[in-house]
Amino acid sequence: MLIQPIDIFVYAWLVIAVLSAAYVAWDQFRGNPEPAVMKWGFVLVTLYMGPIGLLLYVMADKEPAPGTHEEFVKPLWKQGVGSTVHCVAGDATGIIVAAVITAMLGLSMWVDLIVEYTAGFLFGLLIFQALFMRKMMGGSYLENVKRSFLPELISMNCMMAGMAPVMVYLMMGRDMRAMWPGEPLFWVVMSIGIIAGFALAYPVNVWMVSRGMKHGLMTVRPDSSDSGEHNHSSSHASHQGSHGHGDMAQMNHDLAEQPSDHTSSQAKDGKAPAHSHTNSQHAGQHGEHHTGHGAPSVTRAQLTAVTFFSLFLLAAGMTLPAAFFNLRLSAEEVGGIIMPPGMIMTQETSAEAMRDMAAVDPRDVSAKYDLSQRGAHILEPRLENGVKVFDLDTSVIRWQILPKTFVNAYAFNGQVPGPTLRFRQGDRVRINVTNRLPETTTVHWHGLVLPNVMDGAAHVTQEPIKNGDIYRYEFTAVQSGTYFYHSHDHVDRQQTLGLYGALIIDPANPADTIPADHEYTLQLQEWLVRDGLTYPAMPMEGGMPNYFTINGRAYPSTDTIKMKVGETLKVRFIGSSSGFIHPMHIHGGPFVVVARDGETLPPSARFKADTINVGPGQRYDVIWTALKPGKWMIHCHILHHTTNNNVEHDGGGGLMMHIEVEGDPTT
Repeated sequence: MLIQPIDIFVYAWLVIAVLSAAYVAWDQFRGNPEPAVMKWGFVLVTLYMGPIGLLLYVMADKEPAPGTHEEFVKPLWKQGVGSTVHCVAGDATGIIVAAVITAMLGLSMWVDLIVEYTAGFLFGLLIFQALFMRKMMGGSYLENVKRSFLPELISMNCMMAGMAPVMVYLMMGRDMRAMWPGEPLFWVVMSIGIIAGFALAYPVNVWMVSRGMKHGLMTVRPDSSDSGEHNHSSSHASHQGSHGHGDMAQMNHDLAEQPSDHTSSQAKDGKAPAHSHTNSQHAGQHGEHHTGHGAPSVTRAQLTAVTFFSLFLLAAGMTLPAAFFNLRLSAEEVGGIIMPPGMIMTQETSAEAMRDMAAVDPRDVSAKYDLSQRGAHILEPRLENGVKVFDLDTSVIRWQILPKTFVNAYAFNGQVPGPTLRFRQGDRVRINVTNRLPETTTVHWHGLVLPNVMDGAAHVTQEPIKNGDIYRYEFTAVQSGTYFYHSHDHVDRQQTLGLYGALIIDPANPADTIPADHEYTLQLQEWLVRDGLTYPAMPMEGGMPNYFTINGRAYPSTDTIKMKVGETLKVRFIGSSSGFIHPMHIHGGPFVVVARDGETLPPSARFKADTINVGPGQRYDVIWTALKPGKWMIHCHILHHTTNNNVEHDGGGGLMMHIEVEGDPTT
């Protein structure tokens, strides 16, 4: 499923990487004349690096014509490619395996980096170098481990120094799907990290090849004796023959004394080893200082300087990200979430904060509704033993707010706002709430006097409702007026994403109702939509809204109220928004404020106004009289709130709707 625009590149890269690796494997094993370990090295590196690996193979290793491989791979830069490919193939394999395991175990990122480095180094040293190269290097397995240790350490340090910060930045920067192995983005980020590690390790590998510390590319051809031909070419690999990583054990013992032995493809007693049925051509000469079969030509000072420099690079690459990212987080905590553009995330940002601000995962959407579906429908109760029973289900839906704009919303009963619950003062009501969200939830009955256990405050008056569970709220309505209900678990996330609805309680005595010819309940909300993803809108960096809705629709898709001159309209304003104040204004004359927060104002306290500030959680009932015919607007007077993603459509947007009044235009 394409969730972000980057996903097009992600899938394309993965397909190209697989095809590139398949071609390299086909071409290598079809007859490119080199040892099997190098064949597999190029296949793995191409799988990890995609077309870049393919380019390296074609430019540096693929035999251009029969019998030309030896001459083709002579240049030092190509030998450096071969050396780096061999190391990266083993190191990267260990790193990737470790990354998958640590993610599934839920280990924090800083532990992950250490485990990845350790696994990559050990796999590269013990498997890809000492084991797979044993026949070429000669000697025992333990001897080869000793000989390979220092070159592998230097190369691995440089690779991880490039790979670690790239991985951390791309995995924890914003789109943290990259932290979870089940996401395609994880594999692309690992690929980019390996490319960065390869680039940083390449220069030091070129240097080590030039000094005879490591092998580069090698040529291995079938023995031609069966055909009567005689090939007297030596069976040594490039630069230092096939002595692998050089006799590092002896060099560490005494660099002043050049060791007389060398680990070539011939055994130390002069007899051919098990693979002597092939003749390996010397791949190239670049000066007498590193040709032949002698020991590595590197001084102790050079080796010490390069080793410590690689350790410095490693320390910087592993620790610097901690200054900018919270490396205590794990893939289990935040893997798979996508943060809003512009949100400031530091080493102090917790997993809880990230999950609250994260985008709604489109894969959680259970239903899609277009503009034909309206929110805030009155939900008719059923009667059970004198109790009015309402059923509310929470779920993730795709909800249309404009002809070309959808939001991924949390909804009650598949609508935004949720259904309007209307009953009478003195009624006994029961609300069955079934949670089908990917997280826990509760419902709070805003402004109502009821038993504390029914208040719906998560972890305070009740344990949150888990996915698939039902919670029953039951109470007697002792008040009347305009109220609303909303989530009270992860409330800054869930209410902002649409989990709210109107709750209208009519007076027990109908005479206490303030009459009007028409009535309209108006619920306000903000939305943050970027690149097709919906984030909770909040008054903070990265959380500022760009869409605004009245009853789940943005103008010009909002409702139109039709009246006649002289008629009255009761507007119930509900501040269902979670973090913004909206000064609501009605054109065409003032209105009278008759109730506030569900409480009817006595006649002496009522007042006229044409604008009222509706804050989060507040409710105002106003009576507006149609004095003149025409099209009169109701809108928020923060004018940015009357735009759609900063653009006006048909004279406005967002928190705007019309009252169409018919009558004699002369009145």
